[in-house]
Amino acid sequence: MTYKHRAIIDTIPGYKQGKPAPAKEGVRTYKISSNENAFDPLPSVVEAVAGKAGRMNRYPDMRGWAVVERLAERYGVEPANVMLGCGSTEVITMLVNLVAGPGDEIVYPWRSFEAYPLIVAGAGATSVQVPNLPDGGHDVDGLIAAVNERTRLVIVNNPNNPTATSISDADARRIMEAVPSDVLVLFDEAYFQFNTDPATSVAMDLYREYPNVVVAHTFSKAYGLAGLRIGYAIAPADVVEGLGKVALPFGVTEIAQTAAIASLDAQDELDERVRAIVAERDRVAEALTAQGWEFPKPYANYFWLPLGERTDEAARVFEDKGLSARVFSGEGIRVSIGEPEACDLVIEACAELKARGM
Repeated sequence: MTYKHRAIIDTIPGYKQGKPAPAKEGVRTYKISSNENAFDPLPSVVEAVAGKAGRMNRYPDMRGWAVVERLAERYGVEPANVMLGCGSTEVITMLVNLVAGPGDEIVYPWRSFEAYPLIVAGAGATSVQVPNLPDGGHDVDGLIAAVNERTRLVIVNNPNNPTATSISDADARRIMEAVPSDVLVLFDEAYFQFNTDPATSVAMDLYREYPNVVVAHTFSKAYGLAGLRIGYAIAPADVVEGLGKVALPFGVTEIAQTAAIASLDAQDELDERVRAIVAERDRVAEALTAQGWEFPKPYANYFWLPLGERTDEAARVFEDKGLSARVFSGEGIRVSIGEPEACDLVIEACAELKARGM
């Protein structure tokens, strides 16, 4: 059917979810396409969630004060500086909708999180994509040069998705010094718990020093709550007030809020899981390096194989091994760190690709 609508919508390809594990009879297969936490939820979190199931006939606390206050205490900020959303993706969407519209520009690295161009186009604003450096990292000079009087937001993705690279504190400060103080800079740190780079930027350090920093975190990755959709922003109070005006009412469910609090209560156990994922990531990276691969040193719970025109061929090898990775045709493959058995298959698949001359 033909219907009247905003023309910019026709430019949006739509976000594609990571492919499920391939179906192979009699063989266990693995989904490593969505950077999910491969561990099952903690029993204490499951128990807390189950206890709230009987309240699903009631609206949740729209502001999520119980979670907001816990996060404020953890980060040493005021509750007025914390805003919840349905994952950090919704927080970013709120922020773009708050600051930008037709004629405005959002500057961000590319390739980076696939939702950025969709969110910007949805707001009617213009994306200014700054190509990554050959090593997959942010082109800091390029990001700075792209800022002009139409810029309403600069996004820094650390670690960058999908290349898993880290931006240094020094480079992040270069950006902050160059961007006007009335232009917000968003540090999207969905995977910061996995970032072991000793020189990395820490967004909360910058937040305490600059007036225009917004930090986006999520419970989806390290905390393993991807199916419940809860994330948060830490921002100046007036920005949080503005985010509240464009937020989806009652967007974060009571079950999600309960799971978030239970996860914060189980921080030590979750930190142990993060360490296990990091160790597995490093094991895979070392094995691939020994095979002769060259790829960006990973600082997230995934890594990036820049395969160029042979990407689709490589993806078929992964699928034959029972693995569904994230494929960017003509560019490369992002591989999530999953169960040790899945990682063994990844190493095996990469060895076969290397034998093919990749």
